[in-house]
Formats: sequence, structure tokens, C-alpha cells
Amino acid sequence: MIRINRLRQLMKKNNLAGYFITDPYNLYYLTNFTGTTGAAIITMDQAFFITDFRYTTQAQKQAYEYTIIENKGHLFDAVTDLAEKENLANLAFEELHVSFAEYSILEEIIPCDLIPVSGLIEELREVKDEDEVAMIEKACEIADAGYKNVLEFIQPGMTEIEVANRLDFFMRSMGAAGVSFDTIVASGWRSAMPHGVASEKVIEKGDMITLDFGCYYKGYASDMTRTFAIGTPDSKLKEIYQIVLDAQLKVLKAAQPGVIGMQLDEIARDYIASLGYGENFGHSTGHGVGLEVHEAPAISMRSEQQLVVGNIVTDEPGIYIDGLGGVRIEDDLLITKEGNRLLTHSPKELIIL
Repeated sequence: MIRINRLRQLMKKNNLAGYFITDPYNLYYLTNFTGTTGAAIITMDQAFFITDFRYTTQAQKQAYEYTIIENKGHLFDAVTDLAEKENLANLAFEELHVSFAEYSILEEIIPCDLIPVSGLIEELREVKDEDEVAMIEKACEIADAGYKNVLEFIQPGMTEIEVANRLDFFMRSMGAAGVSFDTIVASGWRSAMPHGVASEKVIEKGDMITLDFGCYYKGYASDMTRTFAIGTPDSKLKEIYQIVLDAQLKVLKAAQPGVIGMQLDEIARDYIASLGYGENFGHSTGHGVGLEVHEAPAISMRSEQQLVVGNIVTDEPGIYIDGLGGVRIEDDLLITKEGNRLLTHSPKELIIL
């Protein structure tokens, strides 16, 4: 009920009589429902969860704070009936998750104003409570164990996809529900590709290898990156490794409540640029992590958002040189009253196997 009441405060501030929720992440955040078919309507004094026969029992157990409505027809008919019964003056809907065709149908039949909104529930999700922190911390713990496991089995002659598959399976064996995204294993020249999803490329001696991966644990994601070498890497790659590590540590030191996203991004970007690699760092320095592996707040050149206690963000500068390779180091960190606390703990010094 705490989350519902926090949303109601935002609804009151924005003069919203009702809120129609269809985004699956927002739906899970507010209802705890893990099924694939459902929607919610929250008013200032009621909360309704709409689903079909397949999920009514599940909804009663998970969305127990809601009045469960079994829908036997079109979802929008149930929404219209509720709007009429509750005498709603208006109904907010998530404009990024309702198509124009769906909007046109709903507008035709509903007896109140439809108000497109975005970002309100996502704003609530930015600040994690103790339970959410615990879930993300566990997802990070599994990722750390996965990295350690990779270092124990990886060797020249394996393909990137073999490494990714073994890593993914290991994380599942440790309790993960699945991976946060397609695991990135980029070796040799492919490590210059920031999002080089694992391929059939064979890992060779002397390759720098970038692993960017994470897992979901009870609905919450982790996201970490480490770069290491199999055999002695090119001296240039050793140089950029140290630069990236120094930049990453500078951001880590500065991350605290009140700091603006673009200020943290500038710390990493200016440092890397001062050493001649500004053109080789083309992505943002970080992003929020939670129910989605990429969410607000952003740590980027354009982010004017201040970090607050309870945010969980990544710190992930990188340098990429076409034809040679690249380096990225990424941690997840919790913003605290004292500054921040690392949630990923894998070693960051250059490991040469």
C-alpha cells in the first residue's frame, strides 16, 4: 500500500482522478503480479486489478491489495465500466505503452477524459527500498560469482558463445531467474564493439576480453562489466585499461546525493579526453538499475537529474579502438547518505590469465 499511496500523492499533484497501468514493469512494481496478462486502475480511494480466468487465483495471492476483476471480454470494456462506476473525471494512461490504435478505441468508448502520462511511476521506482536493494544486491552477488567462474574455465580455443552460455547457465544455477540482457563476450578486435554480443569468434592468446553481463533475481537486475586478458595483451591496451580504471574510480569517489548526472559523466569524459582518448569514449558513463536493467537516473552528458539516496546506478566508462580492442569496467552502486556503496565486488585490476 505504501507504493500505491506514493502514486496517489503524484496523482493528486497532477489532478489525475484515475491511473490506468499497463507497462509490465510498473505493473509488477505496484501489484507484485508476475503473470503475463493484467492491468490495473488506481483511483484516489480504490485499486483494481483486471485479468482473465487464467490468472485470477494468482492475482488474488500476489495483488492482494487490489480488488480483482475477472475480465471476460475486451480489456477496454472493463476499463470503461470501471470509469463509469467510479465516476472518474479523467483517466491517465501510459502513453509509451498504449498504441495510437488502442488509444483511438478507448477514446471512443470511455466516458471521461484520457490524459497521456509518462515517467510518474518510473520516478517512484528510482528510489529503492530495503527489499529492492536486497534483491539487486543478491543479483550482483550472483554476477560476481559468475565472473569468478569464468576466470576459472576460460581458455584459448573456446568461442565467445561457449563462454556466454556457460556463464548464463552458472548464474541460473546460483538462483538467477534469467539474464539481464544478451551476455556480451567481446574478445580481441571485437572488444572495440561496446555491445559486442557473444559470437562464434574463437578466443586467442593475447586477446583482451570484455564481459558485460548480469542477471535477474526475483524481478531485479544486476549489470557489471570486467575486461581481462588471456596471455599478454598489447601494450596500448594495457595503457587504456589503466586510464579507464582511473576514470571509473574518479566517478566512484564523486558519486553522492546531490551530484547531477552530467557532472559525474563529465568527470570520466574529461579525464579520458585529457589523455587523448575522448573520441574513443562514445557512450554515457552510467544509468539506473532496478526492475529494468536500463532505467533512470542517467549519468550522461544531457542528464540534469540529481542523484538521491536510494538510487542504484552504474559506473561504466570505456575506451574503444577499432582494429585493436577496447576496455570497459562497470560496477553497480547504491547512493547512500554517506556517499555510495558498491554492490559489485569483483576485482578491477587487470587480470592476465
